Amino acid sequence: MTPFVKAFFDEATFTVSYLVREPEGRACAIIDSVLDYDQAAGRTDTSSADEIIRYVRDNDLKVEWLLESHVHADHLSAAPYLQGQLGGKIGIGHNITVVQDTFGKVFNEGTEFQRDGSQFDKLFTQGDSFHIGQMRGDVLETPGHTPACLTYVIEDAAFVGDTLFMPDFGTARCDFPGGSSETLYQSIQKILTLPDDTRIFVGHDYKAPGRDEFAWETTVGEQKALNIHIGQGRPIEEFVEMRDARDATLSMPRLILPSLQVNMRGGRMPEPDEQGDVFLKVPINKL
Repeated sequence: MTPFVKAFFDEATFTVSYLVREPEGRACAIIDSVLDYDQAAGRTDTSSADEIIRYVRDNDLKVEWLLESHVHADHLSAAPYLQGQLGGKIGIGHNITVVQDTFGKVFNEGTEFQRDGSQFDKLFTQGDSFHIGQMRGDVLETPGHTPACLTYVIEDAAFVGDTLFMPDFGTARCDFPGGSSETLYQSIQKILTLPDDTRIFVGHDYKAPGRDEFAWETTVGEQKALNIHIGQGRPIEEFVEMRDARDATLSMPRLILPSLQVNMRGGRMPEPDEQGDVFLKVPINKL
């Protein structure tokens, strides 16, 4: 069975969200949704998510899963908003608990912040499977960018989050707390054991130098042959040296502080105060 994949590209954060549906049938899943956020004003907006909602309703689809590839550091998740409008279960990797523990301390969240992954409906582990209607999805744990990164393999399509980018752009950074270039290399090798014709859908695209159009679909075979960071069987020692040196030059993502606080809560804001107001924290010199 070949799933139908509809991409929704958010140019403000260079994020690609996906709707994956049965080729014949109503069942679908939404992967890595975006809640729009104006950092200067501290204001959220649901325009990107509403586009997905319109598509689901216009095509009379049934959302069964709202899947997160990891705790994103560059955009806020719209999963709870979509769940309220469309239903479905929110899933993420079980190592979300590691991320919650790490950033619960960074943001001084205290004991009221639950670090057990209970904000999500399903915590996936390596080898788990799930269904979208008649389609089977299999879970690969692919940490390195973050401890909780997953790849969702749905029939002939693999949704890799930030682990891999388009072949001309390379691979994910590994310098966030809990990241590891050695672990990322091993995770990528796991993805590259899939059949060469497996379609790979990446979580972001930034238009590599010399490319004029955004792109987000490639294949395992193309990654093996052409990926500028890991293609042609590049050994782990060379990859780690390259990745660590590159990461040392990178700035923090523009929305990392709001994104982590919201996404480690399953896409929900912190609890409001007695007046009903919600606040996000800005830790100084912590990242």
